[in-house]
Amino acid sequence: MEKKPTYIDLFAGCGGLSLGLHKAGWKGVFAIEKSPDAFATLEHNLIKKKKHFDWPGWLDPTNHDINEVLENKSEELIGLRGKIDLVAGGPPCQGFSMAGRRVENDSRNDLINSYVNFIDYVRPKLIFFENVRGFTLGFKNNDTKGRAYSSYVVEKLENLNYTVKGRLIDFSNYGIPQKRTRFILVGIQNEFLAENPTINKNTFFEQIDQNKDEFLKRNNLIINPTLEHAISDLLQTNGEIASETNNFKQGMYGEVESEYQKYARRYKHLNSPVDSHRFAKHTPAIQGRFEIALQEKLTSAEYRERFQLKKSSTKILQAAKPTPTITTLPDDYVHYCEPRIMTVREYARIQSFPDSYEFKGKYTTGGKRRTQEVPRYSQIGNAIPPLFGEQAGIVLKELI
Repeated sequence: MEKKPTYIDLFAGCGGLSLGLHKAGWKGVFAIEKSPDAFATLEHNLIKKKKHFDWPGWLDPTNHDINEVLENKSEELIGLRGKIDLVAGGPPCQGFSMAGRRVENDSRNDLINSYVNFIDYVRPKLIFFENVRGFTLGFKNNDTKGRAYSSYVVEKLENLNYTVKGRLIDFSNYGIPQKRTRFILVGIQNEFLAENPTINKNTFFEQIDQNKDEFLKRNNLIINPTLEHAISDLLQTNGEIASETNNFKQGMYGEVESEYQKYARRYKHLNSPVDSHRFAKHTPAIQGRFEIALQEKLTSAEYRERFQLKKSSTKILQAAKPTPTITTLPDDYVHYCEPRIMTVREYARIQSFPDSYEFKGKYTTGGKRRTQEVPRYSQIGNAIPPLFGEQAGIVLKELI
């Protein structure tokens, strides 16, 4: 049996990228994720159910802050040099995001330096880094005269002896039912490049584009699935049963209506419960608003104007298109044909998680708790779609 290439997942969240790499034939060494909520989901699916990680004895298999690991385990990390093929994952991106306020001195942006230090300790052959589109745009009125963080990271990694190439990628072109553009950066260790002169720095991006048609065809998927392709079997009209949480109802499966749904459900029986498919309880006023929007086929702009909604992010979703980029706030999106917001499972479908992937923790949170807790919707909204992670993993494996 061939030995699987090894990787470490940094800022791993609920495990979207790790799930993709697992399917592409990689072996996880460990994952670093600060949030106990997100880590509980990763642990349930990828440690307990799949035994995907060869966790080292010197690091507890629990949630960790990267800075504490760097401080307390530096010798062990340096000891991994020459043993790790890939370090994957990108730091949290709220400070750079176009969806919220772009804040240059957001403390989370300092995690870029933690990331670079981790690479310096471990020195993997390959680096796979993901971040929001705003990462490539400079901040205004700052000391670096509008310099983008992406150029800063490229320079830092080049100084560590990596050849680095970055590009913006829209995941909707890779079989995901969502317009979601992210900055992807791939770094290859110069020493490894010298030993493998056939690799050039553009290989990853050229190869992932070349591979996608065949990859999707192999899985009976299409390049640009719509929202309806993704979730039309999860309607509330299929019927409801009691939820795991009091006073809520959860949905049941309808008939499979697309290859995408078949792909998502391939490890689930028709009569098995749908994980995390709990319906929100809307007030009569809000439900009435949603009903008017659907009956009158209002556009998102008309809907916001009609009900004088200040939030520009509120959107009526369209059945025949991919969704816009989903954020961590489910209240921003109205279902395309039912007067409600989407469920966690529908969110997960849009992000290409299979239905067998079960989410842990609270469904939502609010107020001050928002800075401490990462509920299910946020775990999914922050994730790298596993379907893209798998395609990336196949190409990265070929590079090795």
